[in-house]
Amino acid sequence: MTRFIIKQKNTKHVIPGSPVFVGNQKEENTRIRLIGYDENELVEVELKAISELNSYLSKYKKLWINIDGLHDVELVGEIGKLFDIHTLVLEDIVNTDQRPRVDIEEHYIFTSIKMMFLNKDRHQLEAEQVSMYLLKNVLITFQERKGDVFEPVRERLRNKKGRVRNYNITYLKYCLLDVIVDNYNFLMETFGEKVEDLEDKILLQPNKNILQEINKYKIELNYFRKAIRPTREAINSFKALKTELITKKEQPFFNDLHDLVQRSYDSVENYKNMLSEQLTVYSTNVNNRLNDIMKILTIFSVIFIPITFIAGIYGTNFEYIPELRYRSGYFVMWGVILFIVMIMLGYFKYKKWF
Repeated sequence: MTRFIIKQKNTKHVIPGSPVFVGNQKEENTRIRLIGYDENELVEVELKAISELNSYLSKYKKLWINIDGLHDVELVGEIGKLFDIHTLVLEDIVNTDQRPRVDIEEHYIFTSIKMMFLNKDRHQLEAEQVSMYLLKNVLITFQERKGDVFEPVRERLRNKKGRVRNYNITYLKYCLLDVIVDNYNFLMETFGEKVEDLEDKILLQPNKNILQEINKYKIELNYFRKAIRPTREAINSFKALKTELITKKEQPFFNDLHDLVQRSYDSVENYKNMLSEQLTVYSTNVNNRLNDIMKILTIFSVIFIPITFIAGIYGTNFEYIPELRYRSGYFVMWGVILFIVMIMLGYFKYKKWF
């Protein structure tokens, strides 16, 4: 299953503005959750149908509607009709390979972003698309599956912690984006520790397993970079937005959000450079070890050249070799051999060749 590129075969020859689900279905059933709140009251329910929303729209000042599961295109279409969402926006919502971006119109702000997870079983990163459609008093979020990083925000809503119950619905959107970006930094810290631990391993025991780890982390960082680079551009666009949906009171929070994304992006770039340097150090260490081995083998080969020469002389078939008649000729030969070996080893040591 590809991670970097999702095949778009379902959208071939489809009329623009026709919502078609693109991606891998991650939920069997779509779930609709609603949180309606104001400064004094909060209700949290799970709905069975879109039609049930009507009774909450006029009752609560602020509504957060969360959809888990994008494969149900008909349900997404019903939401689009209820809130007058453009068909091109609906098309982007159900396309899970949508590039992170921010679109602003007079009455809404649409944001597409990637929520990252660490799959502990596969030891690799996974991305889930999250789309946010912001109206004056309603925030609709679309996720691929159940489970997210939004639970701390839900707890703040339930327990009246922080500003989220007192500020408008735009601040809630900021809070959701904030926890997504915070999770980026948490994942980068986790990967950063592993990358930095590789340095000692490379110096002490450079082996094939280390090389595999370096390549694995490079792939994961490239996958992370694919999501975070356009996210940085999208978040940065909030600085230039001029809309009544973001007041002067919320604008500083979105400016701070860009700094957090930039920090994550810088971490990705730093660790990518660090891995490249580690790969260079690994290659250098392996080459140095190979050179040391070749040096030792060469020294032994050079030592055995004169010994082989001497043995070759006395291994010839000539009948008259003067030294053959000496009673101690054998020991003299060994003495000469050992003398040559000692002289050569001393010379190599003097030259610091080993």
